[in-house]
Amino acid sequence: MSIIRFMSPIVKKIKTELKKTGDKKIAAHSLKFFKTKKGEYGEGDKFLGIRVPVLRKIAKTYQDIAINDISELIKSKWHEQRLLSVLMMINAFKKGDQNIKKAIYELYLENTEFINNWDIVDISASNIAGAYLENKDKKPIYDLALSKNLWERRISIISTHHFIKNNDFKNALNISDILIKDKEDLIHKAVGWTLREVGKRSLKTEEEFVKNRYKNMPRTMLRYAIERFEENKRKKYLKGEI
Repeated sequence: MSIIRFMSPIVKKIKTELKKTGDKKIAAHSLKFFKTKKGEYGEGDKFLGIRVPVLRKIAKTYQDIAINDISELIKSKWHEQRLLSVLMMINAFKKGDQNIKKAIYELYLENTEFINNWDIVDISASNIAGAYLENKDKKPIYDLALSKNLWERRISIISTHHFIKNNDFKNALNISDILIKDKEDLIHKAVGWTLREVGKRSLKTEEEFVKNRYKNMPRTMLRYAIERFEENKRKKYLKGEI
C-alpha cells in the first residue's frame, strides 16, 4: 500500500507563490551561473528564476511559519525553495528561544544534503551553525570539515565567520589548516575568504598563519587570503619570495 503524503496548506501556498514568481530568463542564467551541467558542482540543480531579495521578502511574510513546514520546504528539487527554507530558518533562529534555536540547528545539520550550493551555504552556515555553537563545543563543525561532502566542508569553514566577528580566530585557523590541501576550488575560495576576514580584524594574526603555510596553499586560496595585503608584499607572496 502506498503512503500518501499530505502537504500542509501553508507549504502548498508558498510553493504556488514561488512558481508564479519565477522568471524563465533568470532561471536560464542561474543554470549557467551555478554550474549545473554534468560533472559540475551544481549538477542537476533546478531553478525557478527568483532573485534573493524577493526570497527574503517572502521569508519575512511567512516569519511565523512552523518548523515542520520549513522542514518540508527544504526537501525540494528547486534551488530557490531550498534557499527560501534556510532564510526562514535564519529568521526563526534569530527570534527564537533556546529550544527553537536548538531545533533549527538540528534541522539544518540533518538536511545538509539539501544545503547543496555555495549561496545556500554562505547565507546560512554562520547564521545558524556558527551562531548556535558560539558558546558550545565546536566538534560538530570539525566533523564537517572531515566530511567527504563538499558542501558540509564549506559549511564547516563558513560557520567560523560568526566567531571571527567576535574576534575569535582559533577555530577559523584550525579548520583552515584541515582544509588547506582540499582538492575543491570552492573550498580554496572559502578558506581564502575566511583568512581574509580574519585579516580585516587582525592582519598580524592572518599573516602569521599565511607566512608559515602559503607555499602549500592552492593558488586560489592564497590569492583570496592576501587580497588586502600591501601590493608589494602581495606580489612577494605570489612569487614565493617571503
